[in-house]
Amino acid sequence: MSANRPAAVVVLAAGEGTRMKSATPKVLHAICGRSLVGHVVAAARELDPEHLVVIVGHAREQVAGHLAEIDPGVRTAVQHEQNGTGHAVRMGLEELSNNGIALDGTVVVVCGDTPLLTGETLQRLSATHTADGNAVTVLTAEVPDSTGYGRIVRDEATGAVTAIVEHKDATDAQRAIREINSGVFAFDAQLLTDALGKVRTDNSQGEEYLTDVLGILREAGHRVGAAVAGDHREILGINNRVQLAEARKLLNERLLHAAMMSGVTVVDPATTWVDVTVTFEADALVQPGTQLVGATHVATGAEVGPNTRLTDTSVGAGARVDNTVADSAVIGENATVGPYAYLRPGTRLGAKSKAGAYVEMKNAEIGEGTKVPHLSYVGDATIGEYTNIGAASVFVNYDGVNKHHTTIGSHCRTGSDNMFVAPVTIGDGAYTAAGSVITKDVPPGSLAVARGQQRNIEGWVARKRPGSAAAQAASAARQATDGEQ
Repeated sequence: MSANRPAAVVVLAAGEGTRMKSATPKVLHAICGRSLVGHVVAAARELDPEHLVVIVGHAREQVAGHLAEIDPGVRTAVQHEQNGTGHAVRMGLEELSNNGIALDGTVVVVCGDTPLLTGETLQRLSATHTADGNAVTVLTAEVPDSTGYGRIVRDEATGAVTAIVEHKDATDAQRAIREINSGVFAFDAQLLTDALGKVRTDNSQGEEYLTDVLGILREAGHRVGAAVAGDHREILGINNRVQLAEARKLLNERLLHAAMMSGVTVVDPATTWVDVTVTFEADALVQPGTQLVGATHVATGAEVGPNTRLTDTSVGAGARVDNTVADSAVIGENATVGPYAYLRPGTRLGAKSKAGAYVEMKNAEIGEGTKVPHLSYVGDATIGEYTNIGAASVFVNYDGVNKHHTTIGSHCRTGSDNMFVAPVTIGDGAYTAAGSVITKDVPPGSLAVARGQQRNIEGWVARKRPGSAAAQAASAARQATDGEQ
């Protein structure tokens, strides 16, 4: 086991977050594909703690249910009344002790509304705590403007933390300090447990403050140290929608920076948005106005965008996806999609295939080299290789009660304005005539024609629409034709 591996990480996520002005608990608001608390849990997991406990309170059933979905190994402890951060941590430690778990080592405490906090920073905090032999180590940050934050006051000789002074209580000299408290700590587990039992509530809020533990431990002769975050923005907490948007932008910039440094071209980072779960291969190209969501993957040489939203979609090497919305689709190598295409769940495009302009697909398997060029709906269908589907075709898959499947073979040529009324099968190499409504199976190599005979009724416009513009145009055309003869 690593010497820096914490015995436990405790995540504080019990607050209501009233300033969000939302029916959704604050920690469940999402940025870049994860909830706020989900980001914190993911960072905590990078420490590989023996135990991970999230303190829940407001909307606890909803928060606990979410945690069970994203990380079933997380324990939850309930803070029935929000009596302060010290009380919350005490509830977490009691949850472990009540289940026969005696902590020995480091306990890291983090806030559930700090989505920019990285596992790397938490690892540095834990390593500093162990190396310096501290009773408690505070994660701090040096900020451009420390107004409103608790200042870190250090001993000039040893660098130890002597006090955390709130802004309203700070002297002018202390207010000039730019190193601030993040609210993230590493504690010696036994010392933390003992000190929490000594925390008083004789303050304006009548609450148990976790920061009081620092003073208790220092008065007992223990060392209080600090680890400075490399980027002060990591410690930003979320209290309202403005801060939520700011954090989303910062995290998105971080994700795009990592992608570009790994060989991905992002033409306009300002209009490109990605989730933390999106993956790329080198030499992928992302055009402006693109959103990549969920477990989307873009392979080498693929080009996505502009104005494209892909959710849980795989884009193969060399594929081109333009002005498209896709959800749970697979786009094969060197396939082309769009512009203005919509790929719904279950769509699988083979290599070198095409879903063209104004094409919608759902639960459709499209073979290699097959083209659906434009203005068509393909639903609940299997199409073989190197087939061409004519413009304005509709796969009629729903009878009002059940969905039915259409199968079209390889090397078929179907005409424009075809209706394929499922269930129906078109054999390999078959053709269908334009304007046909196909209700019966078509044998391989056959031509299917399913339309009425054309009949022209001479003089109908002159009789039924006399004096109209159409009648005048028809009369002029007849006169011109008669003159030529």
